[in-house]
Amino acid sequence: MITKINRKAERARRHARVRTKISGTADCPRLAVTKSNRNIIAQVIDDTKGVTLAYASSLDKEVKTKAANKEAAKEVGTLIAKRALEKKIKAVVFDRGGFIYHGVIKEVAEAAREAGLEF
Repeated sequence: MITKINRKAERARRHARVRTKISGTADCPRLAVTKSNRNIIAQVIDDTKGVTLAYASSLDKEVKTKAANKEAAKEVGTLIAKRALEKKIKAVVFDRGGFIYHGVIKEVAEAAREAGLEF
C-alpha cells in the first residue's frame, strides 16, 4: 500500500539535521528563515543565550508586499540585513529551516547579502 508522505515531518527532519551542524554564537549568529503560505519570517538568533537579536517579517510595516512571494522575500531580506547591521552584526550563518534553497528562501538570502550581511 502506498502511504502519503508527511511533508511537514520531512521538513522537520531536514531542519533537525541542519541544526546539528550549525549554531549561532554572539560573534556569528544564525539567520533563520521560515516561510508559510502567507508570510515570510527572518530572525537573527544567538543560540548560546537563546536570544533573538533582530527580526523581520512580511507583516512588518516597512514591508509593502503583504504576501509570501519573491518580492516580499527581497524586502524581508533587506530589512533583516538593515536591522542586523544597526546592531553591529555583519557575519551570520544561514539556516534555511529545512526548506529547499530556491525561490523565496533564495531571494531572502540574496537580498540580505546585497544589503551587507556576510554568509
